[in-house]
Amino acid sequence: MLHIAANSMSADISWDFIIGGLALFLFGIEFMGDGLKSIAGEKLRDYIDKYTNKPWKGILVGALITVFIQSSSATSAIAIGFVRAGLMTLEQSIGIIIGANIGTTVTAFLIGMKVETLALYFVFLGVLITMFSSRKKQTYLGQIILGFGLLFFGLRLMGDELSKLGQLDFFENLATTMADQPWLGLLCGTIMTGIVQSSSAVIGIIQKIYDSGAMTLAAALPFVFGSNIGTTVTAVFASIGGSLAAKRSAFFNVLFNVIGALLFMLLLNPYVDFIQYLADTYNVSPMMQIAIAHIIRTLVISILTYPFINQMVNLIKRIMPGESEERIEVDFNALDPQLAASLPSGALVVSKQVTIKMGELASDCLKESQKYFNKQNNKYKDVSRQYEDAINSLDSKITSYLMSIAHNSLSEHDTDEFIGNLQVIKNIERVGDLTMNLNEFYELAYDDKGIFSSDAITDVNEMYDTVLEMNELALQYFSSREEHIIKVITDKENYLDLVEEKARQRHFKRMADNSCNSSVAAGIYVDILGTLERIGDHIWNIVKETNDDLPLHEELEEKI
Repeated sequence: MLHIAANSMSADISWDFIIGGLALFLFGIEFMGDGLKSIAGEKLRDYIDKYTNKPWKGILVGALITVFIQSSSATSAIAIGFVRAGLMTLEQSIGIIIGANIGTTVTAFLIGMKVETLALYFVFLGVLITMFSSRKKQTYLGQIILGFGLLFFGLRLMGDELSKLGQLDFFENLATTMADQPWLGLLCGTIMTGIVQSSSAVIGIIQKIYDSGAMTLAAALPFVFGSNIGTTVTAVFASIGGSLAAKRSAFFNVLFNVIGALLFMLLLNPYVDFIQYLADTYNVSPMMQIAIAHIIRTLVISILTYPFINQMVNLIKRIMPGESEERIEVDFNALDPQLAASLPSGALVVSKQVTIKMGELASDCLKESQKYFNKQNNKYKDVSRQYEDAINSLDSKITSYLMSIAHNSLSEHDTDEFIGNLQVIKNIERVGDLTMNLNEFYELAYDDKGIFSSDAITDVNEMYDTVLEMNELALQYFSSREEHIIKVITDKENYLDLVEEKARQRHFKRMADNSCNSSVAAGIYVDILGTLERIGDHIWNIVKETNDDLPLHEELEEKI
């Protein structure tokens, strides 16, 4: 082991081991969390949205997710991200935030059990699975195990060196000062956690230092309380630029942890005596003492807060007044599985009605994207994303419902309806995807401070208006099968192609004249035109999928 002399200090501390160990600890948490999120995939969102209709359910979900991904900051940020996108209410997010604070205590508990003695075995097993697995889920499992092992190996690497801090005159004086001035420890814990973005890392370090005898319990606990405040920084960042509801959720997260920290700071001396009593009575190790103190504090604050959630919501709304954006509600109750089993033809009618709703959401998604293009305000991009998330949810649910209908014996007409409906929802889903591509193009241009010329803006808006009219006509035809709509939407589609071609020619002329002010905006403009034209193609195919006599868009272009 390499040692770096501590000059006049009495201990030789390998600071590279401390820094490297902390890096491995943080990387292990991140790596393990990514693996777990990859396994959960889109189901993570479904679980959160499905099981958080009551605060106590939200607390359980928040705690479980945090146990898995090992980051209360990440869980809180996920919840606030859903609120920001309008996929979750403020009340739902509060339960998850409380649960996240409970779930993060598990890491401290595992550290108290000295799991790091097995760390390298987990690293070895994780590497084997990752290297030799042939399936993605197996690779993600290996990633989880490897991350878990690296997390505790990093802690083990830090441990021996952190124990030497008590031999340094500087740290001894600092620990004495913090024992006499616990509010300083609270501030230090808050700042440290805000910097490293992991309360688990800070608490793990404190556990090691306290275990070495370099710090008293009275000095260690304020660090733990402060770490709970510092970990709210991630959630605050997640809310910046978001909706009012997202900012309120972030504010609750800060309020919850600040109130909890202040309450236990006021009760610090009796709380230290209580933890010391438990340690003496049940022979609890020093590291486990910190873990138990952390768990009890979090549970007590959560229990005290739970009955007053509504009052706290009202308080936050008074402190941060304003009208919150409406949440997009996607009602899946119409997709009744019993109807699919007993009356497949009736279930096909229901699925068709829900598909029309999905198409209407695609229009809303396009409208918000058009607002983002014209006004450069991120809130329109976020709302557009919200609609696209709702479209994806409907795509998944309707597809599953249609497949359950297909398990029955269908007539020839019902089979045609089944196939047509399935193809229509896929085209609508592509409209949502392409709209997100448009938003990404605009974001590239706006991040580069680029602007589009007035002529370019006029052409793009003309294409937006045309595809919105086409979408309305396509849904009308899908619903009513009125033949006169076919000619109208065909004319619209031809007009869209014409606008795209003329806009492209005008753009090339502007580039030749050096009248384009932004290289990025100029470079992606043709992609924007092409994407809008492709959206029109998929909308045309919605009509085609409900009328076999019509050619697909590609065949139509050949005839024209």
